[in-house]
Amino acid sequence: MRTPFIAGNWKMNMTAESGKKLIEELKPLVKDANCKVALCVPAILIPAMTEAAKGSNIEIGAENVHWAEKGAYTGEISCTMLKEYGVKYAIIGHSERRQYFGETDEGVNKRTLAALAGGITPIVCVGETLEERESGVTEKVLDRQLEVGLKGIKDITNVVIAYEPVWAIGTGKTATDEQAQETIAYIRKKIGEIFCPKCAEKVIIQYGGSMNAANCKGLMAQPDIDGGLIGGASLKLDFATIVNYDK
Repeated sequence: MRTPFIAGNWKMNMTAESGKKLIEELKPLVKDANCKVALCVPAILIPAMTEAAKGSNIEIGAENVHWAEKGAYTGEISCTMLKEYGVKYAIIGHSERRQYFGETDEGVNKRTLAALAGGITPIVCVGETLEERESGVTEKVLDRQLEVGLKGIKDITNVVIAYEPVWAIGTGKTATDEQAQETIAYIRKKIGEIFCPKCAEKVIIQYGGSMNAANCKGLMAQPDIDGGLIGGASLKLDFATIVNYDK
């Protein structure tokens, strides 16, 4: 039995003031949720958002983490720094990090291993572009991302996977319930091949392609979809509707 997990990704949005206001408004709306709830926020907001979420069921995550514990890596943030503020999750390999900042599958692997070693649950993002889907190479792309990105992991059940079809992020498009289910079922099958089928059945796999208040029920009704990595809708009270998808 997998516990559903809804996580917000604020990206480069919000301020300490607006973020605190949103969390205060969300707290009573999500307090009876039947799923895990997290908000992954910009690094500079982590201390303030941790304080704002205190005493609630909303956990705070980071939007990235570096593989080194410390060193000459200007602009990066380590697990040790994040743990000091009680961070529970870190998004790794988001398509925007890959597209705009040149992150690679090898880098995703190093960050994932570091997060696990540091006691932070990695939310590892995988997914294909529109060109790749239309070229029929979705499975080949996912194979590479999973094989390289998850290399050397001892217990895959400590990792959350987020499937984000790149063509459905921030475009207003979304995969149909059936498309999302089919691809996430493939990801689970592939994890079973890399690790073991029983392990794969325990892994939480989120859908990360523009899940919103209108489509969350249909997506969450799919047998292999265990939650969502929510972008734009996590910046407003719609996030509570997604968290309470089963009500």
